[in-house]
Amino acid sequence: MNTQTSLLKSSRWKPWEPVLWLIAFIAPVLLPSHALIINEIAIVALFAVSLDLVLGYTGIVSLGHAAFFGIGGYAAALFAKLVMPDPLVGLAVGIGAATLLGAVCSLTILRGSDLTRLMVTLGVALILLELANKLDWLTGGADGLQGVVMGPLLGRFEFDLSGRTAAYYSLAVLLILFVLMRRLVHSPLGATLKAIRDNRLRAMAIGIPVASRLAIVYTVAAGVAGAAGALLTQTTGFASLDLFEFHRSADVLLILVVGGVGWLYGGVAGAIVFKLMQDALSSITPQYWTFWIGLFLVVLVLVGRERLVRPWTWIRRGQGGRP
Repeated sequence: MNTQTSLLKSSRWKPWEPVLWLIAFIAPVLLPSHALIINEIAIVALFAVSLDLVLGYTGIVSLGHAAFFGIGGYAAALFAKLVMPDPLVGLAVGIGAATLLGAVCSLTILRGSDLTRLMVTLGVALILLELANKLDWLTGGADGLQGVVMGPLLGRFEFDLSGRTAAYYSLAVLLILFVLMRRLVHSPLGATLKAIRDNRLRAMAIGIPVASRLAIVYTVAAGVAGAAGALLTQTTGFASLDLFEFHRSADVLLILVVGGVGWLYGGVAGAIVFKLMQDALSSITPQYWTFWIGLFLVVLVLVGRERLVRPWTWIRRGQGGRP
């Protein structure tokens, strides 16, 4: 009974959460010239939250999460170009393709150590990168898949150069999937994932089916990452090998370092900070912006995130995040 009460309490929305999402949806109206960066932040945040499901809540370290991002992006782009341009149907196709790949790849994380998982997940992403490069008749190879034209969203809202429709589309998908993932991590299933993260042997000893739980969360996370990839190709009208590149997986890990693992808003906060820093620094020092981001990450690790963002500590605790 105490466990059920605790789960129910942690699943309740805090007063500041609706305000946060309201601000996010008002932002494209208040800052119309920044609609494109808002769209990018929403996509990157969704990608980061998907990784947090397996890293922060289950303790699975992955260097190949871009595999699901890329397969979702290519599936949505190919569907729009070869079958039909409806964005919602294409989004479902991208999620389905990534979920299927995640279900297959979940078998590879059930054995071995963390180092083994790092190498296996990285290897999957590299294999898909090479396949996309070699199958140039289908994917466009190194030139990318061009000519991806999306139909109007819900049959009414055209994707324009200002990016406002794209921003609202990505924000809406982010919110819907975020609510579903929030429900997942605050459910009894989510509680078993945290138990596996903290001590896998103890979780097995008390009867938690560890293998099936890992497979489920890895598959779900893959589908969410595929949604992020689909959103990127749909809102940009272009899919390239860059979707599978290692820097995608590395960047999303850095985002979670900035925002914090083990709470879903860490991915959102990290995406906002990372993308705004990237946009600002690249405009100020186009050649050396990576140096300043690297310096920020070094300071963040050495000083400690809690000291730099102490006002947000209570938010993490209120969301059941890891201290």
